[in-house]
Amino acid sequence: MKTRPGPITRTKIKELNGSVARERRDDLATEEPLEIRLTAPDGERRTVAITMRTPGHDFELAAGFLHGEGLVRPGDIAAIAYCTDEDLPPEARYNTVTVHIRGPIPDLPALDRHFLTSSACGVCGSAGLDALHDRCSPIPDGTLRVSPEVLYELPEALRAAQGVFGKTGGLHAAGLFSAGGAPVAVREDVGRHNAVDKLVGWAALTERLPLAEHVLMVSGRASYEIMQKALAAGLPVVCAVSAPSSLAVELAKEFGVTLVGFLRGERCNVYAGEHRLITE
Repeated sequence: MKTRPGPITRTKIKELNGSVARERRDDLATEEPLEIRLTAPDGERRTVAITMRTPGHDFELAAGFLHGEGLVRPGDIAAIAYCTDEDLPPEARYNTVTVHIRGPIPDLPALDRHFLTSSACGVCGSAGLDALHDRCSPIPDGTLRVSPEVLYELPEALRAAQGVFGKTGGLHAAGLFSAGGAPVAVREDVGRHNAVDKLVGWAALTERLPLAEHVLMVSGRASYEIMQKALAAGLPVVCAVSAPSSLAVELAKEFGVTLVGFLRGERCNVYAGEHRLITE
């Protein structure tokens, strides 16, 4: 029987240094499929997503994905467990998560589009944009304000919390921080959006949503998927090491999210929501 997969997979490689070759061990970031199933009280069951992810915090990933896509609310989840169905091959046991919900499975025409996603990007289209406008309201101005000095510290703080990245060099990360820059939670994954889903799932399962007093920092670029998930979680500030996409900037402006890109060293670009930044 296959054992439960971990976040790191060991392999043997041949390392070349000039004309010298030597064999050694290398650590890789694990990438395996995760099937997310919904089960209703009447016994109805449906697969809503298969995503490539780094094992770890799988229940958070499932809860965050479902919340971000508007399929369930945090209070709708009764339990989450790895699937032990007899028809499931043993090697897939820890790659299948069943989310037991308290009501019927959502009857949404858009549900079928979620069937397959990858670790590189989510699924987006006009139907997804329309649904986002239907279920998400603009982020209130609130009281959260962040100084540039705090922003400049976030990339290094995120990097310092990336334990698996330090061993493999092959993972994205997403972190929640307070307005003062204190780390609240950090998650890693081969997929940018998976890392955010894990954070949102953690917040959903611990009854911390909405995240109105937090800053989201991501290790890669700010894409539509990242902004969608941040918006659904009520995050007022999103920061990224790299560039945002045009659609990410459009969403930030439309929904009142502060979006910061190219956050490196002591510089950054503010694409939207500059009123939340404490500047001279």
